[in-house]
Amino acid sequence: MRIIIYTGKGGVGKTSMAAATACRIAKSGKKVLVMSTDQAHSLGDSFDKKVGKEETFLTDNLYAMEIDTVYEGEKSWGNLKGYLKQLLTAKGGGGIEAEELLIFPGLEELFSMFKILDMYESGEYDTIIVDCAPTGETLALLKYPERLSGVIEKVLPLEKLGVKTVGAVLEKAMKIPMPEDSVFDDIEHLTEKMKRLQRLMLNKDIVSLRVVTTPEKIVIEEAKRNFTCLYLYHYNVDAIIVNHIYPAEAMEGYFSKWVKYQEEALEEISECFSEVPRFYVELQKEELRTLEMLEQMGGQIFGDEDPDEVLFRQNIYEIDKDGKSLKIYLPFADKAQLRLEQDRDELVVGVGNESRRFPIPSEFAQCDIAGAKFADGYLRIRFLPETEVNK
Repeated sequence: MRIIIYTGKGGVGKTSMAAATACRIAKSGKKVLVMSTDQAHSLGDSFDKKVGKEETFLTDNLYAMEIDTVYEGEKSWGNLKGYLKQLLTAKGGGGIEAEELLIFPGLEELFSMFKILDMYESGEYDTIIVDCAPTGETLALLKYPERLSGVIEKVLPLEKLGVKTVGAVLEKAMKIPMPEDSVFDDIEHLTEKMKRLQRLMLNKDIVSLRVVTTPEKIVIEEAKRNFTCLYLYHYNVDAIIVNHIYPAEAMEGYFSKWVKYQEEALEEISECFSEVPRFYVELQKEELRTLEMLEQMGGQIFGDEDPDEVLFRQNIYEIDKDGKSLKIYLPFADKAQLRLEQDRDELVVGVGNESRRFPIPSEFAQCDIAGAKFADGYLRIRFLPETEVNK
C-alpha cells in the first residue's frame, strides 16, 4: 500500500496535482482514495462533484473524501475534551467559552492525520493520495505525532488506580472534578494512535511527500524551506512538481518580460533540486476540473513514470563511513541559522524557527560532541571517543 502526500505554498495547484495523480493511478487498475486535509476544501470543485466526509465514489477504482475535523475530533477525544471542559468551567460560572479554548493549535490537523491512519489500517485501498493544507499547516500536521505523544506521556503520567484511591479526597479539597476511567482510555488511545501514526509516516516504503511549486522566486524559496523542514523531520520527499509554466506561445506581447524570469526560476529549480525527480506542468488553456481533464493531466505530468512508485529516496540521518561521526542531510539550510545542542541521549538540531530532536545512535551513546561542520547540505557531527569522555 502507498500513501502520497502533496504539500506546498497556497495557490500552487496542490489539489489539482493530487487529483490528477489519483486519476492516473486509478486508471491503472488500483483502488485509490484521494483525501483533503485542508479546511478550505476544494477537492470536490476539482472533480466537479460533491465530495463528503466519508468515502465518495467518483468512478471505477477512484474515491474521494474531504475530512471533517470536528467530526473526527469527537471520535478521537470526546471524553478527554469533556473532562477538560469541566475543568475550565468548574469555577468559571459558565462564563468561559470553553469550546473555543479547547481548540489547540494544530489539533485539527492531527485529527486529519488520524483519519489517514484509519484508512490505511482499514486495508481497503491500494493507494491513498493526500491533498494537504498550505505549507505552514502541513508542517504543524507532520510535527504533531512526534511532539504530542511525548507531551502526553510526560505531562499526563496519571494512573487510574491512583485517582481511584485519592480522587475523592482531591476532588473535595480542590473542588475540581477528577477524571473518569473513560478519560484515561482516551489518553491511552491517543498516545498509542500517535505512535502508530509516527511509525507509518516514517516508513519510506509506504509514505512519500511531493512538493508542488511554481517557477516564481518567492514560491521557490518557500518550497526550499518546506523541503528542508521535511528532511529535518525525516520524511521522504520523492518528487518536485513544477506547476503553472507558461508555454512559449503565451510568452509574447504583455507577458514578454516574464520569459527571462521564468527561465531563471526554472534554472534555479533544476540546480536546487538536482537529485530529486522533477515534473513540469504547463499552464492549461482552461481550468482543471472534471474527471476527464484530470485523467489527461495525470498522463501529461508523469509520462512513462509510474506515480505510485517511490520515485526517490535518500538517507537523511546516518553514521558516516568513518564510523566516528553522524551526518544529517539538511538541504538549503543556512549555516548562520543552524543550532546544535546535546541533551543527554538526544541531539537538538535547529534550522531557523524549526527544531528537531534526534536520538543519539547507540554507537555514540556515552559520547559528547567534539565538533560539527556543515558542508554540501550535510551537518556532520563528530563525537569524542568514550575513553576520552570518561577521563
